[in-house]
Amino acid sequence: MVNHRGRISKIGSYAIASSITDHPRTISCTTFNILAPIYNRLSKEDQSLRESNFRTFWLTRNQRILDWLLNERSSIICLQEFWVGNEELVNMYEKRLGDAGYFNFKLARTNNRGDGLLMALRKDYFRVINHRALLFNDCGDRVAQLLHVELVAPFPQSRTSNTRQELLIVNTHLLFPHDSSLCLVRLQQVYTILQYVESYQKENRLNPVPILLCGDWNGSKRGHVYNFLRSQGFVSSYDTAHQYTDADAHKWVSHRNHRGNICGVDFIWLLNPNRYRKLLKTSWSVAVFGMFKYQLRKASLTEHDAFAFLKADNHEDCITFSGFCEALRQLNLIGHRHGLSAEEVKELWIQADIDGNGVLDYNEFQQRIWHPSCSEDNEAQEDTTKGFEEQTIGFSVKNAVLFPCEVEKGRWPEDYSLSDHARLTVVLSPVRMPCYVSHSHTD
Repeated sequence: MVNHRGRISKIGSYAIASSITDHPRTISCTTFNILAPIYNRLSKEDQSLRESNFRTFWLTRNQRILDWLLNERSSIICLQEFWVGNEELVNMYEKRLGDAGYFNFKLARTNNRGDGLLMALRKDYFRVINHRALLFNDCGDRVAQLLHVELVAPFPQSRTSNTRQELLIVNTHLLFPHDSSLCLVRLQQVYTILQYVESYQKENRLNPVPILLCGDWNGSKRGHVYNFLRSQGFVSSYDTAHQYTDADAHKWVSHRNHRGNICGVDFIWLLNPNRYRKLLKTSWSVAVFGMFKYQLRKASLTEHDAFAFLKADNHEDCITFSGFCEALRQLNLIGHRHGLSAEEVKELWIQADIDGNGVLDYNEFQQRIWHPSCSEDNEAQEDTTKGFEEQTIGFSVKNAVLFPCEVEKGRWPEDYSLSDHARLTVVLSPVRMPCYVSHSHTD
């Protein structure tokens, strides 16, 4: 029996250690929302009673978290809700991780919210090329970290060639959707991250390299953020390791939120350099139109009803820009501080207006809003060698473990007290692969 309150359990660590033993040339990555003491409620009756008021409580819990992390010794550690506002806690993490051979990078949320992010990388695995901070400056004061690193030790796959061994790693914690209007904000945050990564690649003239997106996404496999990332070629490392499909959302959880609901929100997303990617703007418009369609379906509107709704009072059999904007307003996607910007609305309209004549006919409505075209994906599948150039290093997923182990069965153990999130660790093996150079990233 596992005692979650006491000593370190070997279950998760054993599975990870076995993977590394079987494949000695691997790297491992851990993401963990460690629940900032300023948010850890100690009483349902008194919401103001927080763990941060009791030094012994938060110090003991965080010492145990560090024991877990150092026992597992992942190559990459990404933490969320790191209490950057407490000097003693920050010093403890930096000293223990530093003494264990890690580089440390922390980033506070904006507006002095008290918590933030921490990334730690093993010095014997990586050379840090660059570290960037991304401040969303939005209603949630959220932030993201980008690390550009190079593998230090040559892996067998690249010893005899000039194959690059670089990697981009992102750590973030998206906004919690307290109400439906904030779901759009989370989608915008992900779009901003991907835009930033794309800009960084162009700025540094990088051909595609593997990208890891780690963190607490505050959204499940049923959500718009998940679908958006999938449309950009990212795969969930945990689901890949367990051969789960997009329909297997119920098979695991990673979080019990303050409302008592359990769900899977913690991901390590992997994008390999051989993956075909749509234009980012195209994926973004499909994601927003997906949200648009979801709300219309919630109102029980059929395809024809939805077209009529968008047409509004227009007597012609088409949708005007003003009618389009009014529909967005009625669906609460614009008209408030969390809504789409005028520039984003214009971009959506441009994506939908295929022939550029200033109105949307029924075919354009079908292709761009109700049934977004998959032609780009089909073209990529028909000619899988198109766009492939030099060799590079990507990663295959060898193993993935969530702890506590009950969450892998979709249950939340009552005796687990390290955090309100599970810890996710993924083992990746570098493999040589062709590099897909897409024109969508050079236009």
